[in-house]
Amino acid sequence: MRWEQSEQYAGCLEKNVSVYTYNEFAREVVARWKYRGDFILVEAFAEALQTTYHQHFQDVGADLVAIPLSGQRIQERGFNQSDAIIAQLGFEAVDFFTRKGSEKQSKRGRRERVSSENPFVLVGEPRKPVLLVDDIYTTGMTVRHLASLLKGHGCPAVYSLTLFR
Repeated sequence: MRWEQSEQYAGCLEKNVSVYTYNEFAREVVARWKYRGDFILVEAFAEALQTTYHQHFQDVGADLVAIPLSGQRIQERGFNQSDAIIAQLGFEAVDFFTRKGSEKQSKRGRRERVSSENPFVLVGEPRKPVLLVDDIYTTGMTVRHLASLLKGHGCPAVYSLTLFR
């Protein structure tokens, strides 16, 4: 899907910047970090994350927002990967969202993700730009769901920073 050709999502995201390309090596590292409990691996990304943040987002004055997980996912994993990335940047996440349901995006195919209902609910009031922070940009649907909610409630600008794409 070409996001800027979509009636619903055109213009909702200023830009996405990813630190690394998602490849087989990255897939293994992410699996160890997120699913096998090797939490300390996030520290290996700190320097590159900080460099990317300073190059692209330091001057936008944005709140850094983590992608919300379901209560079930937090309980299984023990942490939110977006919060962990934001901590590596030296910030605390601002919470603007909750999540409906607990279905994993990674279990859906591209077509299912793009056509899915927005699984997020806006609970905060965005008054300044927002930087959405996530681990992997796959289809872009997650950040566009969130960006659409933010823009629809008056957020002046929405950006996203992902560790991998």
